[in-house]
Amino acid sequence: MFPTYDIIVVGGGHAGCEAAASAARMGSKVLLITMNLATIGQMSCNPAMGGIAKGQIVREIDALGGFSGIVTDETMIQFRMLNLSKGPAMWSPRAQSDRDLFARKWRSILESIDNIDFWQDSVVSLVVKNGKTTGVNTRHGLSFEAKSVIITSGTFLNGSIHIGKNNFDGGRLGEAPSSGFTQDLISYGIETDRLKTGTPVRVDGRTIDFDQLIVQWGDTVPGKFSFMDTTPLKDQRPCYLAYTDKNVHEILRTGFEESPMFAGRIQGSGPRYCPSIEDKIDRFSDKDRHQLFVEPEGWNSIEYYINGFSSSLPLEVQYKALQSIKGFEHAKIIKPGYAIEYDYFPPTQLNFTLESKVLENLYFAGQVNGTTGYEEAACQGLMAGINAHLKITQQKPFVLKRSEAYIGVLIDDLITKGTKEPYRMFTSRAEFRILLRQDNADSRLTRYGYELGVATRERFERLLEKEFMIAKITDEINNAKVVPDDVNGYLTEQNSSPIAIKSSLKQILLRPQVSLKDLYSRIPGFSNTLKEISEHKLFEESLLSSEILIKYKGYLDREKEMADKISRLENTVLKDDFDYQSLKSISLEGREKLTKIKPRTIGQASRISGINPSDISVLLVHIGA
Repeated sequence: MFPTYDIIVVGGGHAGCEAAASAARMGSKVLLITMNLATIGQMSCNPAMGGIAKGQIVREIDALGGFSGIVTDETMIQFRMLNLSKGPAMWSPRAQSDRDLFARKWRSILESIDNIDFWQDSVVSLVVKNGKTTGVNTRHGLSFEAKSVIITSGTFLNGSIHIGKNNFDGGRLGEAPSSGFTQDLISYGIETDRLKTGTPVRVDGRTIDFDQLIVQWGDTVPGKFSFMDTTPLKDQRPCYLAYTDKNVHEILRTGFEESPMFAGRIQGSGPRYCPSIEDKIDRFSDKDRHQLFVEPEGWNSIEYYINGFSSSLPLEVQYKALQSIKGFEHAKIIKPGYAIEYDYFPPTQLNFTLESKVLENLYFAGQVNGTTGYEEAACQGLMAGINAHLKITQQKPFVLKRSEAYIGVLIDDLITKGTKEPYRMFTSRAEFRILLRQDNADSRLTRYGYELGVATRERFERLLEKEFMIAKITDEINNAKVVPDDVNGYLTEQNSSPIAIKSSLKQILLRPQVSLKDLYSRIPGFSNTLKEISEHKLFEESLLSSEILIKYKGYLDREKEMADKISRLENTVLKDDFDYQSLKSISLEGREKLTKIKPRTIGQASRISGINPSDISVLLVHIGA
């Protein structure tokens, strides 16, 4: 009745969407099984993509040929580039999206890919033969056969929702959880644990007094995520800022006795960097106020997401505290804030391809690996889909290094260190963040995507055009000279010292107050030499990349040199059957961790918590490196 598939993807969230799309575009026949086809690609939490480090991940997904950036561009209602006052390594794109349009766009993209079939059902168990995953069994009593299975179940596995003393089963508010599947995985020896996350109240915008809030508009010239020709954003909807105060905090404290978190009814660890409002006022009791971001849910929606007001307190306490915030005196809640507890599978049980070490041809991606955030989930789905296809077609696995992508940092952190709380990406987690900028994600990754068959020929040719222009611009800057009359007026405007003699354009560009875009528009001789490429749609993007390459060359060269040195350790491979217990000069804790994680390389071994430099020296001596 049903065909045999190459890959089955379990779950239709951000990880599942990217997994299905990447594997199918590479040539695999994919079945996407989800409990509700109407919620494919749904933004369960806030209606936004990107942010600090997360924006870099979305651009990397796009550069490899994924769709998260395209979907965001086509559905966003506001765009901001964060951290522009800092160096380019910190610049991070962020966009508000129309929640409904976002999900509809994802579904239309998936439905346009011929290799994807859909089935609405709940998976309850795996089909395993001789230690290999060969399919799934569903709640409807059906069995589907496949060469690989990718689990991207999000928060649905044994999900439990908490609002004050009230708790009930659910994968999201109003949606049933998935039960039984975790127990099946445990039967094969896969370890599981519990995590917790939460979401804030949604408020009827017609009942908010926006005149009392601080308006926050997007960028005057909005950017985008995709390197492709997505539709430019013309109109934007504003977000707003609000603040709690001491009175609000006191009201929230009245609900602490009934808080499932403080009463111990929630056992799972919550996200450290995105705590509930009650957790914030408890942990940071010295602070008189906390900032809230009031975010619209869409172009035509009355619903507003109160970012920063995540809570699992009783609804009456949420209501009373909310209406004590300036501008919310008459606010009506549409959906309560709640906490959700769910099963996850510690990611140290995975290989770098996201394949299980316990069951062959079984992959995990997204929140089931202990991460939080759409972006972190989507990039794992992309990588799991790619690697599942590569394995069943007997090709070399695709693994990104820490020096190549934030995606590489994320997966390495998960596999090597594991996580006991929802993992969120930050720029501080990447030791090579000057190399891993949002502007150069295509230069770093599009060749990989094209060779894999995920990125299109059009995308690859676009990269070649951009690289040609960058080379031409940088060559001109390195050789050009400017006279005082051409540049001194501009330098004075920028409070930069004028020049007295003919000078190198490169030396002038190195000044912190000077921008290449300004120099191009102000110096006739320089602009004339670039006239033949100035009308190209990628010209301004190439100008910016050229400026960064020149201004930060010293920093970039040092990071590249460091990455090259570390690559020696990354290229020193450790065998899977290495007997760490025989190395008595390594501590018992070290031997146990090395045996459990089975690092792929010396570099990975050096990043395991509890492994010290002397342990690495022992390993290097033992393998004769």
